[in-house]
Amino acid sequence: MSSWLGGLGSGLGQSLGQVGGSLASLTGQISNFTKDMLMEGTEEVEDLPNARRKEVEAIHTILRSENERLKKLCADLEEKHEASELQIKQQSMNYRHQLQQKEVEISHLKARQIALQDQLLKLQSAAQSVSSGAGGVPAAAASSSFGYGLSHHASGFHDDDMDFGDIISSQREINRLSNEVSRLESEVGHWRHIAQTSKAQGSVSSDQSDICKLQNIIKELKQNRSQEIDNHQHEMSVLQNAHQQKLTEITRRHREELSDYEDRIEELENLLQQGGPGIAGTDHSKTQEMQKTIQVLQAEKVESRKKIEELENKIKDLSKKLSSAENDRDVLRREQERLNVENRQILEECESLKLECSKLQPYSEKQSDTMTEKERMPQSLSVEEVFRLQQALSDAENEIKRLSNLNQDNNLAEDNLKLKMHVQVLEKENSLLNQEKEELHMSLSKLNNEYEVVKSTAARDVDLDSELCDLRRNLEAKEQELNQSITEKEILIAELEELDKQNQEATKHMILIKDQLSKQQNEGDNIISKLKKDLNDEKTRVHQLEDDKMNITRELDVQKEKLIQSELVLNDLHLSKQKLEDKVDDLVEQLNKSHTQNLSIQKENFELQEHIKQKEEELSRVRDELTQSLNQHSDSNFKDNLLKEREAEVRNLKQNLSEIERLNENLKEVAFDLKVENEKLNLACEDVRHQLEESLAGNSLIAVGKNAIVEALKLEKEQLEAELCQAEKRLLEEASKYEQTIEELSHARHSSTSALQLDHERLIKLNQEKDFEIAELKKNIEQMATDHKETKKILSSSLEEQKQLTQLVNEKEIFIEKLKERSSELQEELNKYTQALRKNEILRQTIEEKDRSLGSMKEENSHLKEELERLREQQSRAAPVAEPKTLDSITELESEINQLNIIKDNLEEEIKHHQKIIEDQNQSKIQLLQSLQEQKKEMDEFRYQHEQMNTTHTQLFLEKDEQIKNLQKTIEQIKTQLHEERPDVQTENSDIFQETKVQGLNIENGSEKHDLSKAETERLVKGIKERELEIKLLNEKNISLTKQIDQLSKDEVGKLTQIIQQKDLEIQALHARISSTSYPQDVVYLQQQLQAYAMEREQVLAVLSEKTRENSHLKTEYHKMMDIVAAKEAALNKLQDENKKLFTRFESSGQDMFKETIQNLSRIIREKDIEIDALSQKCQTLLTVLQASNSGNEVGGVNSNQFEELLQERDKLKQQVKKMEEWKQQVMTTVQNMQHESAQLQEELHQLQAQVLVDSNNSSKLQVDYTGLIQSYEQNETKLKNFGQELAQVQHSIGQLCNTKDLLLGKLDIISPQLSPESSTASQTAESLRTIKFDVSNESSKQEIEELRRSLQEKDATIRTLQENNHRLSDSIAASSELERKEHEQTDSEIKLLKEKQESLQKSLKEKDLLIKAKSDQLLSLNENFTNKVNENELLRQAVTNLKERTLILEMDICKLKGENEKIVETSRGKETEYQALQETNMKFSMMLREKEFECHSLKEKAVAFEQLLKEKEQGKTGELNQLLNAVKSMQEKTVMFQQERDQVMLALKQKQMENTAVQNEVQHLRDKELRLNQELERLRNHLLESEDSYTREALAAEDREAKLRKKVAILEEKLVSSSNAMENASHQANLQVESLQEQLNMVSKQRDETAQQLSVSQEQVKQYALSLSNLQMVLEHFQQEEKAMYSAELEKHKQLVAEWKKKAENLEGKLVSLQERLDEANAALDSASRLTEQLDLKEEQIEELKKQNELQQEMLDDVQKKLMNLVNSTEGKVDKVLMRNLFTGHFHTPKHQRHEVLRLMGSILGIKKEEMDQLLTEDQGGVTRWMTGWLGGGSKSVPSTPLRPSQQSLLNSSFSELFVKFLETESHPSVPPPKLSVHDMKPLDSPGRRKPDTSTPESFKDTAEFRAGRRTDVNPFLAPRSAAVPLLNPAGLGPGGPGHLLLKPISDVLPTFTPLPVSPDNSAGVVLKDLLKQ
Repeated sequence: MSSWLGGLGSGLGQSLGQVGGSLASLTGQISNFTKDMLMEGTEEVEDLPNARRKEVEAIHTILRSENERLKKLCADLEEKHEASELQIKQQSMNYRHQLQQKEVEISHLKARQIALQDQLLKLQSAAQSVSSGAGGVPAAAASSSFGYGLSHHASGFHDDDMDFGDIISSQREINRLSNEVSRLESEVGHWRHIAQTSKAQGSVSSDQSDICKLQNIIKELKQNRSQEIDNHQHEMSVLQNAHQQKLTEITRRHREELSDYEDRIEELENLLQQGGPGIAGTDHSKTQEMQKTIQVLQAEKVESRKKIEELENKIKDLSKKLSSAENDRDVLRREQERLNVENRQILEECESLKLECSKLQPYSEKQSDTMTEKERMPQSLSVEEVFRLQQALSDAENEIKRLSNLNQDNNLAEDNLKLKMHVQVLEKENSLLNQEKEELHMSLSKLNNEYEVVKSTAARDVDLDSELCDLRRNLEAKEQELNQSITEKEILIAELEELDKQNQEATKHMILIKDQLSKQQNEGDNIISKLKKDLNDEKTRVHQLEDDKMNITRELDVQKEKLIQSELVLNDLHLSKQKLEDKVDDLVEQLNKSHTQNLSIQKENFELQEHIKQKEEELSRVRDELTQSLNQHSDSNFKDNLLKEREAEVRNLKQNLSEIERLNENLKEVAFDLKVENEKLNLACEDVRHQLEESLAGNSLIAVGKNAIVEALKLEKEQLEAELCQAEKRLLEEASKYEQTIEELSHARHSSTSALQLDHERLIKLNQEKDFEIAELKKNIEQMATDHKETKKILSSSLEEQKQLTQLVNEKEIFIEKLKERSSELQEELNKYTQALRKNEILRQTIEEKDRSLGSMKEENSHLKEELERLREQQSRAAPVAEPKTLDSITELESEINQLNIIKDNLEEEIKHHQKIIEDQNQSKIQLLQSLQEQKKEMDEFRYQHEQMNTTHTQLFLEKDEQIKNLQKTIEQIKTQLHEERPDVQTENSDIFQETKVQGLNIENGSEKHDLSKAETERLVKGIKERELEIKLLNEKNISLTKQIDQLSKDEVGKLTQIIQQKDLEIQALHARISSTSYPQDVVYLQQQLQAYAMEREQVLAVLSEKTRENSHLKTEYHKMMDIVAAKEAALNKLQDENKKLFTRFESSGQDMFKETIQNLSRIIREKDIEIDALSQKCQTLLTVLQASNSGNEVGGVNSNQFEELLQERDKLKQQVKKMEEWKQQVMTTVQNMQHESAQLQEELHQLQAQVLVDSNNSSKLQVDYTGLIQSYEQNETKLKNFGQELAQVQHSIGQLCNTKDLLLGKLDIISPQLSPESSTASQTAESLRTIKFDVSNESSKQEIEELRRSLQEKDATIRTLQENNHRLSDSIAASSELERKEHEQTDSEIKLLKEKQESLQKSLKEKDLLIKAKSDQLLSLNENFTNKVNENELLRQAVTNLKERTLILEMDICKLKGENEKIVETSRGKETEYQALQETNMKFSMMLREKEFECHSLKEKAVAFEQLLKEKEQGKTGELNQLLNAVKSMQEKTVMFQQERDQVMLALKQKQMENTAVQNEVQHLRDKELRLNQELERLRNHLLESEDSYTREALAAEDREAKLRKKVAILEEKLVSSSNAMENASHQANLQVESLQEQLNMVSKQRDETAQQLSVSQEQVKQYALSLSNLQMVLEHFQQEEKAMYSAELEKHKQLVAEWKKKAENLEGKLVSLQERLDEANAALDSASRLTEQLDLKEEQIEELKKQNELQQEMLDDVQKKLMNLVNSTEGKVDKVLMRNLFTGHFHTPKHQRHEVLRLMGSILGIKKEEMDQLLTEDQGGVTRWMTGWLGGGSKSVPSTPLRPSQQSLLNSSFSELFVKFLETESHPSVPPPKLSVHDMKPLDSPGRRKPDTSTPESFKDTAEFRAGRRTDVNPFLAPRSAAVPLLNPAGLGPGGPGHLLLKPISDVLPTFTPLPVSPDNSAGVVLKDLLKQ
């Protein structure tokens, strides 16, 4: 349990950790983003400080808001985490409670078990006490086994930390215990039953046991029979299904055949229509051919019929054995009906076909006699099959009847087995027959296809039933006709030759017709191609005309648009003016309103102050009155009343005061706001006044200048009007011209279209005629082709049919032989299986018999035990009354018990043996099944992997294709830079990739192949070399593969093109073959191929369409998924809130109380149940006693002891009745408590309902608020749109002002060249802005290039506009010069006025320029703000997408948690249902027990009555007995009453519990509702808050914009007002001036004379002006040229910049590529480094292990050295007796001249020097005494030594020396194998002749092997004497002189040891001896 909860917690923790991690990553991203932004800011501060600062501030604010939002999210997630933890705790609590309940259940069941076991033990102990030692063994064993069961299962249920597995095990334990309890109960019942029967009938026990046995056998047989019937029914259903499938297949085939027939008939009809008379001639020859083929087929038919008859005989034999019951018969009947129905359908279809054929071919009546016989051939076969099926059905029915008669016999099991066997055999044979039947069907279908033509010609309108009868009759006739057909065959062959000749002529004729048709077709194609060309030419002309028309219409539209735009501009200006005037009025009205409001508020303030004063006075009065009243009145009641009233008044007054104070504060705030507004308005008014004063002063100055200008303006106005008139006239003329041209064009178009239409119609007619001609030709061609094909088909089919028939006959024969072989094999297998089954069944029968015998033995044993116990009791009770018969019976029974025990033990052993065998078989079956399942799983996994690999490959190919396309553009530039680097990188990458692959492979292989325990280093070296080679190979392969992958896309395209070309070639070849004469048979084949290709094409198209549909469907699904994600986020929040609230509710105290009460009640009930069980057990014992007494009454008299027992039982019953009464009271109290609790719960329910209502109201209110907010939001949006429109209008007006400025400059700035600098400045500003933007957007070079192109286009447009302006200016200048020439008559005063006017206009223009600049600055700032906003939006979108991904992850986690929760809930529900079911069963059992108790009581009463009667007869104590009987009856009635009451109480309790559960469910439902509503409330609140925040932000922004716009409007209005005032003043002054001018006219007339004189001067001045004008024109032209140069220079600069940026981008791309390559290299290096580190770690571990081994070995060496030294010390001065004895005897056996060698050997062993030995030998060789004295005395005399030579050795020496050498060899070989040494301990020898040892075997082992082989080696360092078990080496190594081993050092001479030396075949044994002696 704890581990499960821990797993759940860890899963939750992981999911929350993921969420936290994702949040952390988000915050990390945001922080990185902020860093990047700040870095960018620091870099770009130098260029754009102000704009950048604004951007940074905006970003800062966004990040702050984002941070806050993330904090909120974190808080929410923490809360959710806590809630989930709490929920988990709650769940764990619930599960622990459930566990406790289960444990209690277990304890109860154990108690029951113990009670039952006690009963059993009592019975067994009673049996043991009587029986001897042999009888008591099994009972003890049983008790011990029960004890073990208890002790084994009682330990593990009290731990808190229980696992989920423990829960399952506990459940199993409960089930096991319950099963055991039921078994024990049944045993107890069995014992009782036997006791009863034994007491009733002592002698008939054996008969009863036999009857029991027979009953058991009958039951088992019934069960077996039912199982077999079930199996049989299952088999029947399987067979039915198979049969239905076969039927469906047959019907499908039949339908297909019918459709084929219909198609064929249609083709034949077509043929008849086309070439009726031509085919009639050939028909006769065809019929003859058909007759021949029919004869052959009939011969085959006879053979096949014989075979079929044989098979039918087999079927009959098998069908007799069939054992299918009535179900099978019914099924077969149904199938027969279906077949009949289908046959009828088929017959009807055949009739329809025959009718059609008779209609189509009347001429075939002549040949009908011969044809009908041929037709009936295949049909007769089908009829025969139908008959066969009917016969089989009838046989099966007979068999069923016979079997039903047989089933009544006793031998059911054997019959069933036989039936199963027969069924299997029949199924197999049936399958074989079905296969044969299918093959026959196939052959029939072929025959039908071959003779379709003949059938169609000779069909008849005869009913099919009559035809079937005719066919049956005609079968015999046909057999006779077969002989005739053989004779006719020869005639048919001759006719065939004639037919061939006719066919050849027909084919030649067809070929000629085909050639003619092909020529006609070619001519038709040529004509069609010419017509197509003409059509195309005409179409091109039409298109050209249409294009011209479109161009004209476009020009018209452009002009119209220009006009419309000008009109719109005028309208906009008027509208803007009106709007501004309206706004001014509104502002004035608002000011007035505010003044009035201010005044009213001030008045209200004064009134409120006065009111307050009055109230204060009233208060003071009241206080005075109160004090007076207190002094005056002493009565307490009066005072109290007054006080209360006064207090109430004071409270009211205080409340009023507080309200007044609040109002005052509000009014003060309002007043303050109004004051502030007033001050602002005052300031604004003052500003306006100042401006007005300034404007008045300016106007007064301007007015003086304007007096003179007005007249000049008037004149100018007149001139301008004249010019305007002229322009209007020109425009009208141009318009009229345009209209004329348009009309002409339209006329021309109409005329051309009419002509075209006529041509078109004519062409269409021609086309249709041609199409008709082509169609007719095609039809002719098709007809000819079909005729030709059919003739060819008929000929080829007639030839092929014969071949096919012969092949079919051969195939059938082969197939029949195969079938026979198969049937024989299957029969053999069947026999084997049947034998095995019989053996199994015999075993089963034996086991069953053994089980039955065991059961009977056990029963007998129990009977005997019970009898023994009864006898003992009788003996103990009535010892003097014991009869001699009982003793005899006891002895007999004891002997029988002993025998039975022995038999029982034997049987138990046999049963165990059989059980083991069965278990082994079951295990093997299970293992096989597991292995099968594993293989299936593996297969599925492999398939899945394969599919994944395919998908990944396809994806990779697609990606590669895309990359190739992208890279092809950049390769040309990069080739020069990275030509050398790229192949190396590719190879390196591939090397690394391959290394990883190869290492993976080698690691896998290494685990299988290499054992690194022996000689690891060398192997590793070799493995590394092999791997390097493999890596190289794989690198090469990888390079080739990469090339292949790169070429795959191209190759695929090439393949497709090749396939298309192949198809084209095939089509061409087909055409050629159709036209040629040599290939008539290929035509049909090619047409079939064409059809197949067409089908494939259609399939491909269908697949494509399906894919497109799937694509669209996937897109829609994607959109839906996005919607679902949003919905799931909301659901997530809801679920989390629900979890929180559920947890809080679960922790409420009331529920805990409720649970505690329920637990207490359940405990009480359980205790009572235990008591009831005990009582029931006692009742049962009483029953047994009663029964025993009954039997005793029958046999002998009643005992006095039984009477005493009855009295004791009465006392016990009284006590129990008291207990029951007490328990009843307790139950009543608990019921009352439950009622109270239910009332409380109902109250809680009502409260919850009220809360739910309140919540629903709140939610409805919130929804209303939400809808209101949405409406307000929509209104705000509309307002925003309006503001945007206004802004656009303002921008438009600004643009118009700019245009007006340009026009004014053009007209008036003739002298000062100001236009060019302004335009240049404008362009410069634009350029600066663009450069700024360029600097900002350094990120993506492509976007910059596009922007630059756009800017270039804009500049071009500006240049064009400027050029147009210049042209206009030049035109205007020319016009002005003409006007000036005309104005020679005007005066100097006018020129002066003009100059003044010019200056004033320049000033005004400058002011307007400033205004425009300001507006442009504002526009730029707005644009910047807009870009910032866009960037912010993009960031927010990114954040939103990230959050969506996170939410998806969270949703996945939540789904998992939900699934787990649901699983847990389901399991808990299952447990609860099980628990309820157990409780119900428990209740049922208790009820049954009560009923049994009642029966027991009734029996007791009867028994007591009988006993009383008997006792009355015997003793005459009737009164006491009556009293006792009455008392017992009363007690029984009382118990009955109490039990009824208890049952009622239990029912009431149950009802209450049900009501409580219902109330709890309602409460939970309401809580759930509350949670949902609360969640919705919170969600709505959150949404409202968010929407309010967004609305407030938008409102604030809108207000700011409004304020800005209002300010702008106010400024503009002020300016307008000032200008309008100035204009009004100027007009007023002008009027005054007009009056003065009229007065001055008189003066002017006087001054005419003076002006005449001044004319000459003015003319001169005019000439000067003309010169100045010409100069100005020159200057203008020069200026224009400079501008052009400037623009060209700028363009070049921009182009250079673009080129530089492109270069930079290319460089950056190159760097990127190189960096990526370096990254890949670094990653590869890191991977290799990590691998190397891993390998190093492995090696270090190995080294450490080897060091440890080394240390161990060194320790071993030290121990061995110590032991050796001890051995040396101990064995000094000792001689081996056995050796000396051998040498001594050997000395005497050797020849005399060789004995001195033996003596020398003995001397060398005993340590005597050579010189001494020589002396001894030379002194006296003959005397034995001297030799013996010398030997034993050990004396040494110095004699010169004479060493032996190899030449002196004779042939006789082989007797001793060779034997001695062999002995030494055998002794020297160590019996223990040499130990394995590590690689580090081994060091090579310095000997030159030594070869390298193998890596697999150590040197010691090898050298010993070499020694045994007899090879010669110089020194062997690893050889040791046989005593040495462990080799010891010198750590310093071995020198060349000898071995460095301790054991091989020269030991003291006394020690009798020999070092073995390897012997070569060259040297003889003597040399070996010499070497030994030298040592």
